[in-house]
Amino acid sequence: MTVEAGVAITAALLAGSVALLGFGLDSLIELASAGTILWLYTGSRHRFEAAERRAQQLIVVCFAALALYIAFDAVHTLATATRPDTSWPGVAVSAAAIFLMPLLALAKGHVAAQLGSAATAGDAAQSWLCAISAAAVLVSLLVNAAAGWWWLDPIAGLAIAGLAVREGRKAWAGEVCADCAPVGFQPAAGSGQGGCC
Repeated sequence: MTVEAGVAITAALLAGSVALLGFGLDSLIELASAGTILWLYTGSRHRFEAAERRAQQLIVVCFAALALYIAFDAVHTLATATRPDTSWPGVAVSAAAIFLMPLLALAKGHVAAQLGSAATAGDAAQSWLCAISAAAVLVSLLVNAAAGWWWLDPIAGLAIAGLAVREGRKAWAGEVCADCAPVGFQPAAGSGQGGCC
């Protein structure tokens, strides 16, 4: 995630891509979320409901920060008609994340189910958001390169912000579930993995 964030943020700044920047910042937030889960399970904190709730709330703050920043950047980009450049490093890192992030999200989801931890399930949701963001970024970058549809980039950024708000609200309410996956990412029937809540 550190490499992913570094490549995505650098490529986004060079290309002026809102969606790619949102993806890179989401990777940083995912690192913060994972760090929160590590904090929760060091020492004896995991035995206390207050620590679980605090970890859950910290993850929600990460979702909210991402949504606010990307929404502002996307609206500004649309208002000023700032056109992003083509970013082939951005294409490469987002394509890799589409493959790797669902695997990480599923693994985190299984751990969350075993621990019965809503905070850990929220961290798994961060990984799903990263996979979805990567898909949106990849489409916007390729369409912009092929057809010059610059406006698709900030619109993809707004979609990422909307997903972050949705997942943050679910995490705050404790409604996240360990095996939840977005449409199109659910395991096949009979695979032995649990369904969504």
